[in-house]
Amino acid sequence: MPANDMPWWRWRTNVRSALHMLSDPVFQQECWLAGQPGYGDVTDAVYRLVEDTWLDNWSAEKYVGTIFRDSQEAALVDVAVLRVLRIMHQVGADAPVSAYLEHHGWPEAVRAAREAHVRLATNDGEDPDAPPRTLEVLAIMTRAV
Repeated sequence: MPANDMPWWRWRTNVRSALHMLSDPVFQQECWLAGQPGYGDVTDAVYRLVEDTWLDNWSAEKYVGTIFRDSQEAALVDVAVLRVLRIMHQVGADAPVSAYLEHHGWPEAVRAAREAHVRLATNDGEDPDAPPRTLEVLAIMTRAV
């Protein structure tokens, strides 16, 4: 099913984009660490993950049926959010990308984001291994018609 069959599909698209970037170590090295324009940085991805959803304040379970298709998606997103936010609070929101990537907990955060990303992408009928989309493409995708 396409992501836009969900009532709050724009939020789902933003969460998926953030999880995708947070779950891909090659992307993180080649884009974020290298400073490639068009993808934001790790802090941008974290904010996209929690900004509209407030997943830093409550469980993704609250959004089952609106952003998330089922409780399994929500549970995987909760784990990813908690792991990523813990690191952000330890290194600081304005820390360089390298501080995140070198953090001892980063591999586990990447693994959790990958599990959530794969589940959401697969449920939307998309290839979880496709490269992350640029922020410009994301803005086009979520633009109100």
